[in-house]
Formats: sequence, C-alpha cells, structure tokens
Amino acid sequence: MSGRPKWIYALAAVAAALTILLAWNWTSLRAQAAVGAGFGARVICSCRYVEGRSMDSCRGDKEPGMALVTLSDDPESRSIDASVPLLASRTARYRQGWGCLLDPVE
Repeated sequence: MSGRPKWIYALAAVAAALTILLAWNWTSLRAQAAVGAGFGARVICSCRYVEGRSMDSCRGDKEPGMALVTLSDDPESRSIDASVPLLASRTARYRQGWGCLLDPVE
C-alpha cells in the first residue's frame, strides 16, 4: 500500500457505498420529499389563511420529522411555499369557498 494510511481507503469505500445507496434510493427520496412539502404547504396554508393565525404560530403545527421542510409565506397571493432543499417544493393557495389547495405539479 505505497505508504498511504489505510483509513484513506476505508473512507473512499464508505463514500462509494453511500453514493451507491443514495443513487439507489433517489426516486423514493424525491417522492417522500414531495409528499412532505405538499403536506406542509397545505397544512400551514390552512392554518394561516383559514384559521387566521400568524406564521410563527403555524410553524408549530409541523409534524415530527418535518425539520427539513422550509416554509415561506406570500401574503399578496395568499399562498405558502414549502420545500425540501434539492428534492421538492410545493405551493398551496387559499381560494375563497375552497380553502387551501395545492398547485398542480409541473
């Protein structure tokens, strides 16, 4: 082993295994992220525009495990954007008489 420490080879093997695992599960990860973003957008939109609560109050309604879902409020269009970085984003808009509905997936 030409003088290189064995830990470098072990680190390279672990990195390769993680890359293969990520590639193998990419479709599932994206689908789960899309569900989480859609759920977050819809629930927080209802909290904000149907119940009339503040955004800070509504952030407390996120379910356990939704720490990666980031939320942003657009009061002009009465919508909530939710996203999971690099994986998915969804928008829910308030519509009079209908409540909060998710925008179609593009």
